[in-house]
Amino acid sequence: MPTLDLSEVNKATAVIGSFMAIYGLLATKIRSVWYLGEALPAVAFGIILGPVGAKFMDPGKWGEEPPGQVGAITLGVMRVMISIQLVIAGYQLPAKYVQRRWREVFVCLVPVMALMWLCTSVCILSTIPNLSLLATLVIGACATSTDPILSQAVAKGPFAEKYVSRPLREIISAEAGANDGFASPFLMLSVNLLRLSASAPDSIVERHRGVGPRPSHVGMALGNWAIETLVYIVLLATVYGAVSGFCARTTIRFSLSRGWIDTESYFLYPTALGLFVVGTCGAIGTSDLLACFVAGCALNWDGRFLAETKRRHDEVDSCIDVLLNFGGFLYVGAVLPWKEFHQPETTGITYPRLVALGALVLLFRRIPALLITYKLMPSAVKDWREAIFMGHFGPIGVGAVYYVEHTRLLFNQSIASEKALIDALRPVVFFLVLTSIVVHGLSIPILSVAYKCRRVKMVTEDCLQLYKRSTDPPTSVDAVRGHRCTFITYGRFRPLANLSLLPIAHAVSSDGHCNRTMKTDNKDNENGISSR
Repeated sequence: MPTLDLSEVNKATAVIGSFMAIYGLLATKIRSVWYLGEALPAVAFGIILGPVGAKFMDPGKWGEEPPGQVGAITLGVMRVMISIQLVIAGYQLPAKYVQRRWREVFVCLVPVMALMWLCTSVCILSTIPNLSLLATLVIGACATSTDPILSQAVAKGPFAEKYVSRPLREIISAEAGANDGFASPFLMLSVNLLRLSASAPDSIVERHRGVGPRPSHVGMALGNWAIETLVYIVLLATVYGAVSGFCARTTIRFSLSRGWIDTESYFLYPTALGLFVVGTCGAIGTSDLLACFVAGCALNWDGRFLAETKRRHDEVDSCIDVLLNFGGFLYVGAVLPWKEFHQPETTGITYPRLVALGALVLLFRRIPALLITYKLMPSAVKDWREAIFMGHFGPIGVGAVYYVEHTRLLFNQSIASEKALIDALRPVVFFLVLTSIVVHGLSIPILSVAYKCRRVKMVTEDCLQLYKRSTDPPTSVDAVRGHRCTFITYGRFRPLANLSLLPIAHAVSSDGHCNRTMKTDNKDNENGISSR
């Protein structure tokens, strides 16, 4: 006899499917008119249907016995979600971007991240009581990296294509992809300094050793950090990702030359590469996030992989991207630890303190670092206005959630000092994630209204004449109407390769200026229109 089966799997799939269907019916309006993206609506939907709302979807019931599996489930979901996104972010950068812009990438990963780590830690220390300086350094490291998913709204979204220069968008995308893995050195340095051991052995390979009362113990902790983190986690992950991406690029080229790989398998290759890298890196204990981004860059190092996806009208990766955003942020909204946001008796955390912390982090976590260092990367950030823009749009998202659950595994709750850190870790970082999703999700619609009121002109770089692929495609926000069957679009994320080798025609834009447009038989898959 048929029975009603409201299992957690059935409810979760139904929620995700219904949200995707409803969002899809209004996707053009949400993205191109309201500039909201997927993150904020998905988190709000997860909160409404989660344990604190309708109690329809509860991730705490997904795990089997023993109870308390939410942390492990969250870590697994975030790893898979971020790994695929980082591979996609890596191969969508221009060919050899990291090599050509190594100075800008280095500035973003070392001095900027170091300043962000210290500023975030100071903000936490000033607002959250009952935490030591080293404990705040650990929590600050979890919130240091910028989210590669939320950053795409600024790097590749409709608003960015219309108002943000391409060099600035490229460095934002590259930084968001790379610094998720580069947060590990700051985190592990804090962890090594926090672990106190009065009777530490002289060996530098035992993982339980920390900083003792003698000055020599600090040197041991730094040596342990250098070997385990800089060499094994960072350097090995970089090499492993580069080798994996190189092997993937070589095998794809070989298979293409013989016609062995079909279009569907070609489009799914970045997803397969991300899953492979995250699984193998997790097995050997190195940084899977950094390896995935490096593998994506190596996959498109010569630019051929991305060019081939364009020739084949790739829409699979964008669909996977949206699917991961829906599921991942719905999950984040459902697992927000609302009960832990107010615990004045133990950690001293209260809602007013968290709100003050959120405001301080938004103001001081990133903007001062960019204002200090932007002159070191003039090819990407032209002036202080772009520095403030880049500083503001450094959102905290799923990368921070990943580091929270990863950090909880490094400490022992039976030790009083470490338990205090663990109790404060989730509420502080999750509240910063929620604040960032809301503020950065609403920043683009607010800026769009402000730009329209001030009549800010849209960016007119890398002009292309695009031909419609259907009768009624939605008009891109970075385009103006050309002839009856064409649009003229600007502000492309990637530069055109070798314009001198392409047939160039002239087209008149809406402001009367003559711009170069590409007329070729290759097609573009954006917004249902193609280039001719």
